[in-house]
Amino acid sequence: MEKTKKILLTERDIPHQWYNIMGDMPNPMLPPLHPGTMQPIGPEDLAPLFPMELIKQEVSAESWIEIPDEVRDAYRIWRPTPLYRAYQFEKLLDTPAKIYYKYEGTSPSGSHKPNTALAQAYYNKMEGVRKLSTETGAGQWGSALSFACKMFGLECEVFMVKISYQQKPFRKMLMNIWDATVHASPTDLTDAGKAILKGDPNSPGSLGIAISEAVEVAAKDGSTKYSLGSVLNHVLMHQTVIGLEAEKQLEMAGDFPDVVIAPFGGGSNFAGITFPFLRHNFRSGKNVRCIAIEPASCPKLTKGQFRYDFGDTIGMTPLIPMYTLGHNFLPAPIHAGGLRYHGAGAIVSQLLRDKLIEAQAIQQLECFEAGVKFAGAEGILPAPEATHAIAGVVREAMRAREEGKSKTILFNLCGHGYFDMSAYQDYFSGKLVDHHFTDDELYANLRELNTPIPA
Repeated sequence: MEKTKKILLTERDIPHQWYNIMGDMPNPMLPPLHPGTMQPIGPEDLAPLFPMELIKQEVSAESWIEIPDEVRDAYRIWRPTPLYRAYQFEKLLDTPAKIYYKYEGTSPSGSHKPNTALAQAYYNKMEGVRKLSTETGAGQWGSALSFACKMFGLECEVFMVKISYQQKPFRKMLMNIWDATVHASPTDLTDAGKAILKGDPNSPGSLGIAISEAVEVAAKDGSTKYSLGSVLNHVLMHQTVIGLEAEKQLEMAGDFPDVVIAPFGGGSNFAGITFPFLRHNFRSGKNVRCIAIEPASCPKLTKGQFRYDFGDTIGMTPLIPMYTLGHNFLPAPIHAGGLRYHGAGAIVSQLLRDKLIEAQAIQQLECFEAGVKFAGAEGILPAPEATHAIAGVVREAMRAREEGKSKTILFNLCGHGYFDMSAYQDYFSGKLVDHHFTDDELYANLRELNTPIPA
């Protein structure tokens, strides 16, 4: 019997640079717009929220950005992460496809999120910032930033989407262990939260609402900056350590992917594993298919509209050119809380608009079924977010079997599910349901938008 194959790197193989895909994209992105003037924003517009080094990275077209020694040293706590050949999962699926997965659940907070959290905490620390405010959906980003702030001596305030705050109490506890203050959003602590609660006292919250609250806190305090765990260009770039390591590990295995798959919420997970391989498409004429798997209950890539929209619900952030369901869209309270976001990062949106990547939307029951099969074969319980990638892998593996063709599939197992046992309990007890929207429900918020539509 073939055993699961683990491909390991050493500390010296941790990348020294992040890969910035903006230097290779065939079509430039549209600029973000100021929410008041509707004109392209400049660095001074972002300065109240972000340190200047991150602002520079946000607009940089340099293909490679040096990773500071202090950040790389912190990465050594868990990086490089292992790459596995999933022999037992291949056997279970009876597929000729070869399946590899990059396992990011070995980080202190159990997901890929510390790759950018440590970088953001470091740059803020270097500019004398005292505190970071942020939002979190499932709690993976909030726990990652709490850990990073603890590492670099910063305070951390987290607005956690209320439904996830209730579903995942141990994520909140982990943030508290790292000294973060955590609120169930929407709260009565901010003007944004009060406005939402006035309209709906029982609001389950959303990432857009939590972003509004966190941005407001940073905007009102000169010693506090805002930190975002996905969507923005610099965040996606920091995550490319995942794909760069995987590229080297696959080379050690004598292989190269035909398909790369990752879950999709705002883009950091997907970007981290796929962008280094898209580089080969742009530079070397490769034809790697990169597939973003989103929840069918929040299908911005597959059913959304490409237009300018706010990153938050209240309308405090710059307008980003992205695929969106409308910033007032309130997703169903699925357990994959990290994927419950109304929009997509500008880079990913441009790549999809240019038909350089693919997207699929999958219902949560199919995802949990795939996750349970994977756990039974490979022994790792995936986070609800990660089950979306696994469901996409199952579809590709079945297609390979039907076609009788071998292919190499790589996916990002972005985090473990050991804080998410209640989700699996609900799955086994039959409490989870698929969510189906009518077109009227899905596009109601888009019809109300008065933001610009790009030509």
